[in-house]
Amino acid sequence: MIIWIASYPKSGNTWVRTFLSNILYSEDGINDFSKLEKISQFPNREHFKKFVKDFQKISEIYSNWKDIQDYINLDNRIKLFKTHHVNCKIKNYSFTDNSNSLGVIYIVRDPRTVLVSLKNHFMLNDFDEAKKFILNEKNWVGFNFDENNKNLLSKVPTLISSWRVNYLSWKNKIQNYLLIKYEDLIADPNEQFYKITEYLEKLMKCKFDKSKIDNAIKSTSFDELQKLEKKGYFNEYDKETKFFNLGPKNDWKTMLNDEIVSEINLKFKSEMIELGYL
Repeated sequence: MIIWIASYPKSGNTWVRTFLSNILYSEDGINDFSKLEKISQFPNREHFKKFVKDFQKISEIYSNWKDIQDYINLDNRIKLFKTHHVNCKIKNYSFTDNSNSLGVIYIVRDPRTVLVSLKNHFMLNDFDEAKKFILNEKNWVGFNFDENNKNLLSKVPTLISSWRVNYLSWKNKIQNYLLIKYEDLIADPNEQFYKITEYLEKLMKCKFDKSKIDNAIKSTSFDELQKLEKKGYFNEYDKETKFFNLGPKNDWKTMLNDEIVSEINLKFKSEMIELGYL
């Protein structure tokens, strides 16, 4: 069965995934990014290659979602996957369901802060382009790939939709839904990461060593992640910009103009009020 680490892009997914890879797969919990690949992304070309011939053909992708997850779950073991995909249904094909999913940790972040990070991450021209990106409910990523780039080559077309649709698509749609706010992770990482740890202990019927948890929390602070990326230990992002760029220093109030802020607030008003962002 699958436990998803789901989020809209640039919402803290890699941070949570790094923490989990260290409490699950390292000896002491101290991060060096070497265990990160043990929690892979879904969809990933490795999972799909036995089922899909044309990776640019959307219908081949969504018609195989369930078959691939059924196949992955044949070993009856619990595994974790990262995803930015919406939990959607196209025609009669669902991205996932409770027959394949044991739970989901959904990480959400203020969309105005996400917008600022998106501009850097996707190397967009300006914040207006980033605004269009985050509002686009038909937003697919992962089409382009380069035979010489192993990161791009692993991509599979992924429907991330808009910030709003992504959040709502996972909200209480899968059993054992745990919502984590990025802002709470920043404010009190100990409390939030222990909440995540207790959630996993319950589902996986295990107990993690406290010292390993504490080491994982300390060694995955934003400053530590930045240092490791600067030293070249983070190899999942090979663009000219930084992956761990601003983090807690990302202040949308000083970077976005009033027009963009007003439009985001209006389009996402209900969800932002619900989450305490308005």
